[in-house]
Amino acid sequence: SLLQPPPRAMRVFVPILTLLAFGAAAAKPSAGLKTWGRFSRLPYPGDKAFLHGTFPENFIWAVGTAAYQVEGAFDKDGKGLSIWDTFTRGGNRMATGDVGSDSYHNVHADVRALRQLGVSHYRFSLSWARIFPNGTRGSLNERGAAYYRALLRRLREIRVQPVVTLYHWDLPEQLQRSLGGWSHPDMVAIFRDYADFCFRAFGDDVKLWITVDNPFVVAQHGYGTGVVAPGVKNDPDLPYRVGHNLLKAHAAAWHLYNRHYRPRQRGKVSMALASHWIKPSRTRLESLRECQCSLDHVLGWFAQPLFVDGDYPACMKERLGSRLPSFTQEERERVRGTADFFALSHGATLSFQLINDSLKFGQLEDLDLRMLLYWVSAEYGKPPIFVVQSGWYVLGNTKTEDPKHMYYLKRFIAEALKSIVIDGVNVIGYTAWSLIDGFEWHREYGIRRGLYYVDFNTPDMKREPKTSATFYRNVIHRNGFPELPENRPAQGVFPCHFAWGVSANSIQVETAPTQFADPSVYLWNISNNGELIKLEGFSAPPLRRAAHCADYATVRQQVCLPNVGVNHFHFALNWSALVPTGDVAHPNATLLRYYRCFTRQLLLANVTPVVTLWHHTRQRSSLPAPLDAANKKTPQAFADYARLCYRELGSSVKMWITLNEPNDEMVSYQEGHEMLRAHALAWHVYDREFRRTQGGKVSLALHMDWVEPAFSFSREDVEPAKRVLDFSVGWFAEPVFGSGDYPAGMRSWLRQLNSLELPVFNEKDRRLVKGTYDFFAMSHFSSKLVTHAKEDSYTYTAMLEVQHMIDTTWIMSPRPVVPWGLRKALNWVKEHYSDVPIYVMANGVQEDPARFKDSLRVYYLYNYINEALKAHTLDGVNLKGYFAYALNDQRAPGFGLYGHVHEEVIVKASLSNYRNIIQHNGFPLPGAAPQQCPASPQPCLGCGVLDKSPVVGFLSLVGSGVLITLGLIIYYTTKRHKEYY
Repeated sequence: SLLQPPPRAMRVFVPILTLLAFGAAAAKPSAGLKTWGRFSRLPYPGDKAFLHGTFPENFIWAVGTAAYQVEGAFDKDGKGLSIWDTFTRGGNRMATGDVGSDSYHNVHADVRALRQLGVSHYRFSLSWARIFPNGTRGSLNERGAAYYRALLRRLREIRVQPVVTLYHWDLPEQLQRSLGGWSHPDMVAIFRDYADFCFRAFGDDVKLWITVDNPFVVAQHGYGTGVVAPGVKNDPDLPYRVGHNLLKAHAAAWHLYNRHYRPRQRGKVSMALASHWIKPSRTRLESLRECQCSLDHVLGWFAQPLFVDGDYPACMKERLGSRLPSFTQEERERVRGTADFFALSHGATLSFQLINDSLKFGQLEDLDLRMLLYWVSAEYGKPPIFVVQSGWYVLGNTKTEDPKHMYYLKRFIAEALKSIVIDGVNVIGYTAWSLIDGFEWHREYGIRRGLYYVDFNTPDMKREPKTSATFYRNVIHRNGFPELPENRPAQGVFPCHFAWGVSANSIQVETAPTQFADPSVYLWNISNNGELIKLEGFSAPPLRRAAHCADYATVRQQVCLPNVGVNHFHFALNWSALVPTGDVAHPNATLLRYYRCFTRQLLLANVTPVVTLWHHTRQRSSLPAPLDAANKKTPQAFADYARLCYRELGSSVKMWITLNEPNDEMVSYQEGHEMLRAHALAWHVYDREFRRTQGGKVSLALHMDWVEPAFSFSREDVEPAKRVLDFSVGWFAEPVFGSGDYPAGMRSWLRQLNSLELPVFNEKDRRLVKGTYDFFAMSHFSSKLVTHAKEDSYTYTAMLEVQHMIDTTWIMSPRPVVPWGLRKALNWVKEHYSDVPIYVMANGVQEDPARFKDSLRVYYLYNYINEALKAHTLDGVNLKGYFAYALNDQRAPGFGLYGHVHEEVIVKASLSNYRNIIQHNGFPLPGAAPQQCPASPQPCLGCGVLDKSPVVGFLSLVGSGVLITLGLIIYYTTKRHKEYY
């Protein structure tokens, strides 16, 4: 069902009043140069986060079309030929707009679409050749004028205000033939006369006029490159003469309206100017000036004469010289100030398609509407800005599912909202482009830009709302993106015994103790700078005692995790190094001793070890050489290896992960089958032989990034999302936590594809695997969107028939940062496997290792943990623990809470923030009474000292012992002395 538009009476005329405050005199050339510096200083990533909020009460919500693209009826009812009717019949062009979307015969369908969307304004253009077939008043075609009167009447009936464009690229062919079109100065008077008729004939119903759409494309590509009609090329100076005439024609029409029609009709007139956005390739002032010059050559070419001083930008004049026409002083005065608002076009028509590399001046083009809006506001004296065209496109074979277009719309609208709320830019309206599919200029029918799908093969050009139409309708209905309860940060705390941890794929291993490996003798310069001075020719006698766990320097350095604040540490053993031959009868005793020391020292530091037996990697580096993942003997070998680890380390380890992230997309179904058997055998070994005496828990940890339907209201997208989760998570989860078999959806899909790759569990293996868990452990890092509509072959998975994509408003680094995805993943586990205890075993983000003020990771941890709290407190998810990934950059470059510069360990900002969350056990309400929990174990004393040089640590401990001894002697001496009295 379609949402009804909100009441709009008393609303449609109000935006016009905001235009009166604009005055061009405040504009200063090159004032926009500050834009790039200003945005580079905004807080990251907070400024990039999605802003929930609403637009001003009287914001203009519009949608638009252009006559040649949609009207059709190119020779009906007296219409004359336009330059596009001729252009599309020449050269190598394959299609025409003769019929387009046939809006000429489908006004009722277009009006119905407008009513369904709930827009306040509809931007459309008049076909000059439909009204004046040969371009001049003497050829007036009354039936053409009647068509537009009827359209305006229908708009009035549904209370939608028109925004009328006089010229949207379709010049009458007769004017091109007789005069050379816009290259001739006589076009100024001819256009003025055409505008005069339109103002008189339609002006009582029109309050917003656009004289010319995108004069840059008309001049540069119509009369320069020849990419669009009339296709003139080979004169490099002609575009500037055409642009000159377009500006003077616009000014003539504006003065005409201002003098003769504004007093009664009270409308506003502007020129629709389009622009790309550009960012510097280097952080130098020269690059910024080149960016400014690039914008001047596209947008400033027309905007500076209108909004600043009636003349072209200095950069253009310097680089083009005599090629650029000049205005007389009188012409400058006549052109300057002839725009009542800034009509800005942005999106697919220009960006990345019709901007020549030569106009980028070595800089980088970017799609940033927000920065462009700020630049326009700064450069042109804060005018009211009406975005009169914005949007993106999808391929021509796309039907009603166009999530790509929808997410670009979301991005551009969200940027407009930030521009208003954060940047203080006076944006008064937004126009989604376009209402319906049509003829897309030089792209013909190769792309679609409509919110409504048009079936060009049906006689009546049937219109159907697309995904993007439903999205835009909802945005209009809500007037933006109002904050919903689920968008707000949660306040509350986790349970008292919540496991706070940090994960590492592996740990640094020593094969020999290093505490007393240095036999040198040092002199401690205690009276001066405390420096240790090596005494040459002296050495200490050999140490005559057994090695202790504390002798391993790497153990001491890695186990002082109370500095992080965590009470759990997750790391993986190296199976291939621990049992190199695959035979557990001959383990690496040295490495086993090290692991034993490591886990014991963790316990002494009041940190619970969580140990993975096999961290699966694509390179199989952790699998002993004689074994192979698909080998049917591997599961039993793994069970034997697990038994060795349980026996040797089980007194210290009470939480085991058999397999860490085995559900890798590179793993074959047969390999996965054997991995499941290996896990199950290892679980049963613990259950039968060790659980009673050791009291630990065992499970496997699955990688589980969230998969969201690109359009959640579409069954066509919901099913692919379920399918991807079945194949990525359910593949391992369902046999263990569910039925003992692979997901039914997975089997049926493969059967549909006639695939026999998925192994079958016999009854013995089903009983072996089912229920082999004590908790559900997941690694979660990011989220992605899926849709069934194929758009990009690079991100399309043919076997699953799903298109992968992202929401363009998401923060990227390099994977999307989507905190709410964790909450949805946790709820998926709860819905599928009831009240199973869940641990988030790894959660982190990659950031430049050189950024020790790692603001992205601070943002990431805060928001992901907050979503975990929502899952626990609001959704009833049985969440038992959270582990940040990773401990340091050495083992996981870019993910660490600790950084490293040469040999120096650097504490990143995220570490203290994570520690603060742990200390508060979440996000307690301000002023709330402290959570009453049993006393926590004391932290590891002396860790800070032992992190330093081993000798310094040893001497410090000795010094502490001497001080304590002296204190006791003094105390008892004094006490004895007092007893004599």
